[in-house]
Amino acid sequence: MITVVVPAKNEAGRISTVLQNLGTLPIDHIILIINGSKDSTMQEVLQMRLPKLQIVCFHECLGIDVPRAIGAKIAYAIGSDVVAFVDGDMVGTFNENLMELINGVLLNHLDIALTNCYPVPPRHIERYNPTFLWRLRLNQELGLDKKIELASPTHGPHAISRRFMDKIPFVELAVPPVPMAMARLQKLKIGVATTIPHYRLGSSIKNMIHTKKIIDTIVGDCLEAIAVFKQQPRTRQWQNKTYLGYHSERRLDLLESFLPEK
Repeated sequence: MITVVVPAKNEAGRISTVLQNLGTLPIDHIILIINGSKDSTMQEVLQMRLPKLQIVCFHECLGIDVPRAIGAKIAYAIGSDVVAFVDGDMVGTFNENLMELINGVLLNHLDIALTNCYPVPPRHIERYNPTFLWRLRLNQELGLDKKIELASPTHGPHAISRRFMDKIPFVELAVPPVPMAMARLQKLKIGVATTIPHYRLGSSIKNMIHTKKIIDTIVGDCLEAIAVFKQQPRTRQWQNKTYLGYHSERRLDLLESFLPEK
């Protein structure tokens, strides 16, 4: 059984395109997690007729990435063998790539099938967005940098196996690099299954305040994942700065109460 999880917060005008694209795929379920939307996202979705669609609505905002964990647990509970994740603002056309991710799990036995969003890695990445540097540092720490380069579950669609869900606590999916570090410790199979250049994702353009916060979020997530992999106390601090970003807005309390661990 194949399920796609779609988190959506205030994606009116975009979410119907995302769901229509997914509706043409040979998959079994689409689980839409409405994440505290204040616009007409829900009304737009309700006007659609997608028999594969299951809607789970949270009136409170869950925070970034928490909906993935909720969707994965629901997908696991209904017996899914593969769970793919596509953000609710990704209006690009990449269905063929999604099938490559799914087949990466089904046919190539990957436990985490990633997307390479930078087929030509930027030179001198230390001069670019700090997320490049820290994603590379994490992948180097995991011994995966030659295999997956800058690929990360923080960026682009990806898919996980049922074996992954059997071994990794669902709550950890709320901080995407952390379950990748845990999967590496568990000797699960991690690899890139497809390539979608970033511009093809069709993600919505955000303001500079969001950009700075998402950078701090991803850097902090990578720091936390490195600590987990080294089996050290978790930290989001580096050189006297604590990288929180959106992390403090992740409602792990709601996640844990809604989804008691297996």
